[in-house]
Amino acid sequence: MTPLCADPEGTVGAFLCRAGQHLRAAAIPSPRMEARLLLAHALGTTPEALLRDPRAPVPPEPAAAFAALLQRRLDGAPMAYLTGSAGFWTLDLRATPDTLIPRADTETLIEAALDEFPDRGAVRRVLDLGTGTGALLLAALAEFPAAFGIGLDRAPGAAALARENAARNGLADRAAFLAGDWAAALAGRFDLILSNPPYIESGAIEGLMPEVSRHEPRLALDGGADGLDAYRSIAAALPGLLAPGGRAILELGIGQETNVSTLVAAMGLEVRGCRADLGGIPRALVIGCR
Repeated sequence: MTPLCADPEGTVGAFLCRAGQHLRAAAIPSPRMEARLLLAHALGTTPEALLRDPRAPVPPEPAAAFAALLQRRLDGAPMAYLTGSAGFWTLDLRATPDTLIPRADTETLIEAALDEFPDRGAVRRVLDLGTGTGALLLAALAEFPAAFGIGLDRAPGAAALARENAARNGLADRAAFLAGDWAAALAGRFDLILSNPPYIESGAIEGLMPEVSRHEPRLALDGGADGLDAYRSIAAALPGLLAPGGRAILELGIGQETNVSTLVAAMGLEVRGCRADLGGIPRALVIGCR
């Protein structure tokens, strides 16, 4: 039997209790935590502040906003799109449906970059292909203080969001963002090239979690019939973009290490290794010039 909510009707505690019950019934993980995040967002406060005063009243306007957010979450909308915020590395990023939501697995590319360049001053030019929220480029700039970076995305909305995130994290003067098709509009060479390209096979997208397949942008997911279309374009461009001694680090989907390594080697580049994510999955392919 579902327990009754102990706090008075219309209070923070009552709202959290009922929302947690709905989220739990929908099999959404961490229902109480998600309820706190949504209510804090609706109230313009922090989840910690809610816990300090569970009997505080919830005014009608935030209550209506919370109800709408809760319904969207129950319908499968990702939390990051509802709150407009996502964490990545040391960054606080704005997230919108124009881009994929940054994931912890992608932080593996930054870890690999730090291993490749123990001298933080050695990286001066960084390129992020398919920048999305700007997560990879901005995380790299935060770690390599002498670097300037360019983020490129095929979606103009993504490039605009990345530009906003650079300002949000105090990095606007060290980054530029462009809308374009991979590296076609670029000239010059880069010490570090990062990319989390679309790598899901077209036919597999509908089988992903509904949060992903129904809400995240297909352009950022769809890697073509075999999942390798973006890698072909990137591999062809890398010889003209990597500076001597430079590194390219590409995110991989599950089981793609061999195929992407073959594409890269065919362009005369060296696969220096592959770093696994916390789940043990080969995730970050490290590439250099021969």
